[in-house]
Amino acid sequence: MTSPANLILTGGRVYTVDAARSWAQAVAVRAGRITAVGPDAAVRALAGPGTRTVDLAGRMLLPGFQDAHVHASAAGLERARCDLSELHSLPDYLTAIGSYAARTGGPAGTADGWITGGGWAMDVFPGGIPGRADLDRVAGGRPVFLPNRDHHAAWVNSRALELAGISASTPDPPDGRIERDERGEPAGTLQEGAMDLVQRVLPRPALAEQLAGIEEGQRYLHALGVTAWQEAIVGEYAATPDCFRAYLEADRRGLLVSQVVGALWWQRGTGAGQLAGLEQRREEASARPGRFRATSVKIMMDGVCENHTAAMLTPYLDRHGNQTATDGISYFDPGELAAAVTRIDASGFDAHFHAIGDRAVRDALDAVAAARAANGPGGRHHIAHIQVVHPDDLARFRELGVAANAQPLWACNEPQMTELTLPFLGPERAAWQYPFGSLAASGAQLAFGSDWPVSSPDPLGEIHVAVNRTIPPGYPYGGGDGGGGVFLPGERLSLPAALAAATIGSAYVNRLDHQAGTVEPGKRADLVVLDRDLFAHPASEIAAARVDLTIIGGEFVYQRPGS
Repeated sequence: MTSPANLILTGGRVYTVDAARSWAQAVAVRAGRITAVGPDAAVRALAGPGTRTVDLAGRMLLPGFQDAHVHASAAGLERARCDLSELHSLPDYLTAIGSYAARTGGPAGTADGWITGGGWAMDVFPGGIPGRADLDRVAGGRPVFLPNRDHHAAWVNSRALELAGISASTPDPPDGRIERDERGEPAGTLQEGAMDLVQRVLPRPALAEQLAGIEEGQRYLHALGVTAWQEAIVGEYAATPDCFRAYLEADRRGLLVSQVVGALWWQRGTGAGQLAGLEQRREEASARPGRFRATSVKIMMDGVCENHTAAMLTPYLDRHGNQTATDGISYFDPGELAAAVTRIDASGFDAHFHAIGDRAVRDALDAVAAARAANGPGGRHHIAHIQVVHPDDLARFRELGVAANAQPLWACNEPQMTELTLPFLGPERAAWQYPFGSLAASGAQLAFGSDWPVSSPDPLGEIHVAVNRTIPPGYPYGGGDGGGGVFLPGERLSLPAALAAATIGSAYVNRLDHQAGTVEPGKRADLVVLDRDLFAHPASEIAAARVDLTIIGGEFVYQRPGS
């Protein structure tokens, strides 16, 4: 006789996201696994004396969301530090920084301890470049290092520049830029690799602080219905402390509830000799059964469009529409990249590319093509961000088996788009941005990632933008079209396509699709309950939905108060 279910969720709108995109009313769970999905009566019959039964009362049940590109460790740290991510003006930033300086690191006016955190928006500042003098006024003499929300630039003050030995005579590094004032002095903004000049003198976070950051990141993700994720940088990177040891320790202590895939950082300028060290890390993470695996390799191809470091096939424009002398920065020579990806693929890793510009996307696809030619099919390689994709490259995602790892919240008319991106791309390239609809139509595998703390990790907000291509209500810039209309409406996704990308699509990239990502018997009971059926409400209200319940392995890890 079959043992009774431990948990039954009944009376709901169960959208399974299986291959048939089927619906059901109820789900039964036993020993952390889904044992039945179907009509209420049939599933209720599996109850026993000790079964916990939840009446969904018409609410929507989905597979738990998965995030295919997030920095949960760093985001958790930032939430405990000087967090500017919910603010959007210079006066508010300075008030928050001054308050943080006064309540931490000793009395205001002392130089004890760095002020770190971040999350400022580039569009608050002329040209996206804040200055050191503002920080000098509020920091109480303490050094300040605050990455912006996309972590491709940092705002620093005079004390931080002094401690790092950065002056007018300091040359720009090959992979970055020191912004300078009219006298040639460092202005207070460090772009890309220039952040490393200060990062190397920053104190490293203690293990206890990193563990607390992982726990806070996990708690916040659970509240948003995220049940598993891919940590997008595990290694030494300018604005992201290496979290490998912290994840191992969190796993060892039983602090990890979610399954986490680590994307091991591929250091530029180091060459293929680093592969042995990454293989050793993978083995170390796999040495004991746990919830953390390190099976991806993160390759950052370029920067971002807003500071003209994203690698483009043709140069950026100036504000008058004339071509400039810069086409961005490629961090890897195409030949070097192809050789590296071929070896990464042969060693059994999945390559996780950061590619913003159309040249970076093409170089990443070319590198995977070289790996496929040498090694045959295999790795679940994926390209994150895909902001500008040349039309000639759209079909190559499916042809090469490369997943499109999209960050949907960026595909709308928000200020960084309208003020710092569109004027410098020109109309033709501007129309190639975030081509989710075209990629889906071509048969590409779509996955969703948030890139939190770059943007919110709320999957419902991501789905809202993917379907509507407008700013969701509650976004820092307010809901609507940002005054610029719907952003490239032809690239909108259907609601089923967006839900699939946020669940089974991301599970595929995370290599968890065999055990999660759909609501089917035999899979782990990683589930999310929403307060409404998304299909029964207008698409413009998707972001208004709330997560009532998050379940991992049949255990409740989040329940919204009052739900």
